[in-house]
Amino acid sequence: MPLKAFRGPKVWLWRWRRNPLKRRADTLEAWVLLGAWLFTLLAGVLAGLAAARSVEGGLARERVEWHPVVAHVVEKAPGRSASESGSGSKSGSGSGALGGERVWARVGWSVDDGSVHTGQARVPAGSRAGTPVTVWTDPQGHLVTRPATAAEAHLRSALIGGLVGLSAAAVPFVAGLVARSRLERRRMDRWDAEWSRLGPQWGRTTG
Repeated sequence: MPLKAFRGPKVWLWRWRRNPLKRRADTLEAWVLLGAWLFTLLAGVLAGLAAARSVEGGLARERVEWHPVVAHVVEKAPGRSASESGSGSKSGSGSGALGGERVWARVGWSVDDGSVHTGQARVPAGSRAGTPVTVWTDPQGHLVTRPATAAEAHLRSALIGGLVGLSAAAVPFVAGLVARSRLERRRMDRWDAEWSRLGPQWGRTTG
């Protein structure tokens, strides 16, 4: 019967204990496991911290470099304004757009050098041409989204850092599992071979 059937309960750190039956393969497996766990921890922590710092640094630069400017609606925005919706509902003609609804419309703004830019931004529905709206731009005058606050940046960097850290840690972790599986299979094959060779001799001596 193969020796694999005689596995007993696990003993923690048995590979690091002195045992006359422990072989060089057992010691090698112990070092492989230790190295895999160390690389898993280091890769996860270092990659996670690097990603978190990079994201938080980028968001901090956005808060410094991006700034709000006053743009003006170029042409009337689609939908009805809140005042139009209110008057329409009182007269019973149509439902109208809900107050506070925002739609995409073309707006124009000027930058420090005097050049005029246009782009699409979300404005209150039904805004008339010339209505002022606040938009955010980068140093080149291009439209951007509102930069994240310090609290939002901290949360976002922590989430991204955690995901990157887990992804980076998975590589040495899986590699360690594969190496351990191969070493264990090789060790058990050797035990099976020796059991096949010595088992019959034990049977004759005890018979």
